[in-house]
Amino acid sequence: MTNKRVLTGITTTGTPHLGNYVGAIRPAVNASNEPGVDAYLFLADYHALIKCHEPAQVAQSSLEIAACWLASGLNPERAHFYRQSDIPEVTELAWILNCNAAKGLMNRAHAYKAAVQANDESGEDPDFGITMGLFSYPVLMAADILIFNAHEVPVGRDQIQHVEMARDIAQRFNHNFAEVFTLPKAVVGEHVAVLRGLDGRKMSKSYGNTIPLFGTPKQLQKSINKIKTNLLEPGEPKDPDESTVFQIWAAFAGDSERERMRADFVAGIGWGEAKKQLFELVNEELAGPREVYLELMDNPKRVEDILQAGAERLRPQSSALLEQVRDAVGLRRYA
Repeated sequence: MTNKRVLTGITTTGTPHLGNYVGAIRPAVNASNEPGVDAYLFLADYHALIKCHEPAQVAQSSLEIAACWLASGLNPERAHFYRQSDIPEVTELAWILNCNAAKGLMNRAHAYKAAVQANDESGEDPDFGITMGLFSYPVLMAADILIFNAHEVPVGRDQIQHVEMARDIAQRFNHNFAEVFTLPKAVVGEHVAVLRGLDGRKMSKSYGNTIPLFGTPKQLQKSINKIKTNLLEPGEPKDPDESTVFQIWAAFAGDSERERMRADFVAGIGWGEAKKQLFELVNEELAGPREVYLELMDNPKRVEDILQAGAERLRPQSSALLEQVRDAVGLRRYA
């Protein structure tokens, strides 16, 4: 029986934060250890070029995110761990798919539509500042998924459309040329938390409201102390479901501790005490991985060697798939 192929990527445009860890890194590492699963985990550095034009930042972020995956327990011997730009077949496949993907499909992509709407609202030309990278982003994502014929792609709700587009692109290719591609399925983890940030909005680099994943304990405590709360005093009942402090607590606590803290909120725990306990809980989980992360950041060659080994192990697979694609569209040797 064929193992289930599950693919996850993180764009290398910033320093990993608690939201990345809870929403993508930790679930992907856990899934990679499940029996019957072939996990493909990659650094989406080509995607980074769409939104970041600072070379040093792209390079630094790539190293930080790679170190985070490894420090969080990823076993590169068990999972396929690689850098997108080390698999050249991805970009060749993206071009071939671009030649078959419908422009009308790309016109409906959320990111492109949002950029056009923002231009319209500001009185600019609809396509002002929009690059072909942004416009054809879903095709590159399709290539990421289809080069290894992933069965499942765990995503947040905002990314479901892109997986569905990859499915449409694969279906169109299979119909027009040959049955080469597996049709991927988007998987939304119903129990995977989307953490709120310091200001109560979704934790995101875009909002500047993140809690860095592997900062020092002092930095972690300082960030947690900045979480926005209401003015309720100690002794006054608080609604845990409206609290960022409780939401982060719930993402790190076991069932019994989650219920205990819920009861403490209803009983009127003070914000200072709740934040103190939250720091202790999060820091306890991150202390060991933080040490590994700092060691890896001090030894980038070790990270590079792991990534190169991952790419070398995968290249026969990506080359074989691309050979099928090339043959299907007529890019063949004469003899």
